[in-house]
Amino acid sequence: MPSATYPNLLAPLDLGHTVIRNRTLMGSMHTGLEEAPAGYERQAAFFAARARGGVGLIVTGGVSPNAAGRLAERASVMTEEAVSGHRIITQAVHAEGGKIVLQLLHAGRYARHNELVAPSAIASRINPLVPRALESEEVEQTVADFAAAALLAREAGYDGVEIMGSEGYLINQFTAPRTNQREDAWGGSAENRRRFPLEIVRRCRAAAGSDFIIIYRQSVLDLVDGGNSWDEIADQARGIEAAGADLINTGIGWHEAQIPTIAHMVPRGAFVWAVEKLKKQVTIPVVASNRINTPDLAEEILSTGKADMVSMARPLLSDPEFVAKAAAGKPINICIGCNQACLDNAFTGKLTTCMVNPFACRETEMPLNAAPAAKRIAIVGAGPAGLAAASVAAQRGHNVTLIEAGERIGGQFNLACRIPGKEDYAETIRYYEGHLRDLGVSVLLNTRADAAALSRLQPDEIILASGVVPRIPDIAGLDRASVMTYEEAIAHPERVGDDVVVVGAGGVGFDVAALLLHPEGACAPGESDIAAFSHDWGIDLDYAARGALLQANRKWPSRRTVYLLQRRDRSKFGAGLSKTRGWANFLEVMYRGVQMIGNVTYKNVDDDGLHVDVGDESRTFKADTIILCAGQERADELLAELETLGVPVHCIGGAKDPRELDAVHAFEDGTRLALSI
Repeated sequence: MPSATYPNLLAPLDLGHTVIRNRTLMGSMHTGLEEAPAGYERQAAFFAARARGGVGLIVTGGVSPNAAGRLAERASVMTEEAVSGHRIITQAVHAEGGKIVLQLLHAGRYARHNELVAPSAIASRINPLVPRALESEEVEQTVADFAAAALLAREAGYDGVEIMGSEGYLINQFTAPRTNQREDAWGGSAENRRRFPLEIVRRCRAAAGSDFIIIYRQSVLDLVDGGNSWDEIADQARGIEAAGADLINTGIGWHEAQIPTIAHMVPRGAFVWAVEKLKKQVTIPVVASNRINTPDLAEEILSTGKADMVSMARPLLSDPEFVAKAAAGKPINICIGCNQACLDNAFTGKLTTCMVNPFACRETEMPLNAAPAAKRIAIVGAGPAGLAAASVAAQRGHNVTLIEAGERIGGQFNLACRIPGKEDYAETIRYYEGHLRDLGVSVLLNTRADAAALSRLQPDEIILASGVVPRIPDIAGLDRASVMTYEEAIAHPERVGDDVVVVGAGGVGFDVAALLLHPEGACAPGESDIAAFSHDWGIDLDYAARGALLQANRKWPSRRTVYLLQRRDRSKFGAGLSKTRGWANFLEVMYRGVQMIGNVTYKNVDDDGLHVDVGDESRTFKADTIILCAGQERADELLAELETLGVPVHCIGGAKDPRELDAVHAFEDGTRLALSI
């Protein structure tokens, strides 16, 4: 798969006993398929699609080496009985020319069942369950269980295993003084604490043989109090190499760390500096990870010698053909770091998928087959729902015309990409611009659809995806010049005054606050300042502190004074934000000084400002600008007019139901409809 543009990314990697076809590694993700009905078959289809798309080496979701280490009550354990099921996965990947390794993960104190164990009986702040401390002989048995699981992985046809020693799971718990307060040979000194992972690697190598890939996933930055020091990280890496590992894959931050590590506000490649530092300590290949989402960034990391491979997990959810498209110079559906359908689902017990690729993990449920007969399809609106419908319909063989009233496709994504940290949303727009062009979709911009215009197209079916507009609440005085909708404020922040009141504290309200408070506004995709991010969140770029964690800076610079109001009680602020990054969104605006006020009843706006009741107290906010973030409603009432044309009309996205609408549902809605035509 040669490419002059990405020669390092697409170059093979020779491990001595195994050659990996290129430098891309699909990072481990627990998708929920592991425990789903027909889970092996569905995982086989999922991984085979990525192997077919050219990825060099695939790592599965975490499977425990024993029952105590399983993530949850029904989570996967590697047993003799499971081998035949796993063969379905490995055979499917090998049939597509790929290689795949099984991740062995012991959850330790992160486990959500009553048998959880850990080095010491110390609970995590993210788990209400308290673990039992392992006895010395149980530690020995756990090491043996890892080795036995590695041998079973070989029997199942895997090309290797990845030993999960990162993100705060059991092995990481043994290495860090934060969680290891043992007084036996497995605790105390740094040498004793790292004995556990070294013994696991040695025993896995002895059990599985010299020609079996062994990856060790090492936490290069713990980002928690009482984490590993840099010297301990370096010593551990050298020991892991000596114990027989072929590769060191890097992990960033424990799950309980209060620093975002993969969400959209994290700059691209934010932690590569630590990977480069680790690479200098060993001679085996080192893998860079976290917020590497484009082939250009991956190539830069490899060409400058900062790492030997790049790990991409979510980017291969968003586009299974990432590698093949990079080689061919085709548009790639870039991961935007939203977390909304992947990690949010995983951490709430739902099936993982992807906002911008609803096919992810649904390969058997939603096959992209050719349509029984080609039709002329007209789609009104080029927001997420319309874009998804146009893409899928065209791929199935339909003749598609996409009509957009604005000057650019993308709908609400054109606003989202202006929010600091959400700059990558522009990548989705760019992807569809190229993708729809390649599919031959006719895109009519600056065109207002009506029945007459659509009739001239002679469509067989019409899809109405006209989207949403800001809802105007029933508050007297909103026609004043000081009042703006969120669309107006995001599009023209220069028109917003210094003292601002935001009405509504949902996701849009937080986004508006982030934009108005940020000293620089939004950046271009990939241009966020790593040094500024690290300073704000308290990451020690000199690595002098344990866990590379500094005292976080709690007072960030701000351009304005912003009040964020909501009808609900103040304790519910941020309740509707993303499960896995909402806390970071909340802290971002709080650290920039936003004043959050709940239990608000809105009265009216006049020359004196916005009048409200806060509980039983009347207040007036004398603001330069009042911004409405009070929900959304349908963009127009075109449906009744279109139904006079005598052809089927389908409503999707906000045109169907604007209540609780988000981009995840919009993309999926458009996709499923197009699959049904």
